[in-house]
Parts: sequence; structure tokens; C-alpha cells
Amino acid sequence: MSPSNPVERSAEEWKQSLTPEQFQVARCGGTERAFTGAYWNNKATGMYHCVCCGAPLFSSETKFDSGTGWPSFVQPIDERTLGETRDTSYGMVRVEVHCNVCGSHLGHVFPDGPKPTGLRYCINSASLSFEEAESPEAVKALVKEWYQAE
Repeated sequence: MSPSNPVERSAEEWKQSLTPEQFQVARCGGTERAFTGAYWNNKATGMYHCVCCGAPLFSSETKFDSGTGWPSFVQPIDERTLGETRDTSYGMVRVEVHCNVCGSHLGHVFPDGPKPTGLRYCINSASLSFEEAESPEAVKALVKEWYQAE
């Protein structure tokens, strides 16, 4: 295993554990259509995980309505779980965001978000799973539990 992506599987193994859309987005760098994903309009309290490996990525406390049709966040739960790569596809220069635990494509980060970070993590619902929690404090407990289990 590489230190940058400790969870590694073959394409066939990923295909067995993901839906076709999840595989296309998370493992092949695809993008779901705007306003179609399960979480773009989710307002429940909880934690968003990587759909491939379960790493905690974002809290509902940092989610906001960007009007783009994708779940948007101002910051990750813990910067250790996110990696960034320069993306020059489609004639644009963007910053791709991926899971540092398994390498899954999550979406992109843009410098047009609200305070306090000024960032907008524009993430595909197909790259996420959601764990509902009773309160923001319960989300923090879930994160702590995940890191202790490592």
C-alpha cells in the first residue's frame, strides 16, 4: 500500500462494492449532474463519509447552499483526509479534491465560498455516504471514534 492511499483495491473490487454511478464518479473522476445527487439539498445534522472507505470528510455544520446543485462545504472535518490535485481537464484549471485514505475523486474546491474560509468544496453526492447524528457534538464524537479506531 502507498502511504498516500492506505486503502487500495482493484477496479473489480471497487465495482463490487459501489453502484455504477458511484464507481464512475469516485473511482473514474466523473461528475454527477447538478441537482440530482442524494445530498445536494440534505439539511439533516450528521457526518459525510467517503463512500469508498468510510473516512470522515465533512460535517453538516460546514455545509451551505451554494446554488450549484452539489453539496458544498466551507471546510473538511480534518484536512488529513483530503488531498488536492491540479485538474486541467475540460479546458479549465481547477483543484480536484480526493480522499487521502483511498484516493477517491470527491469533487473540486473553489476560492468563492463564504466565511470563515472563503472556500467552496463542491462535492459529488455519489462520492459520499451520510451518517445522521443528533447534534453537532454527536458528529464530533463520531469523528473522534473514527480516528481512535485507526
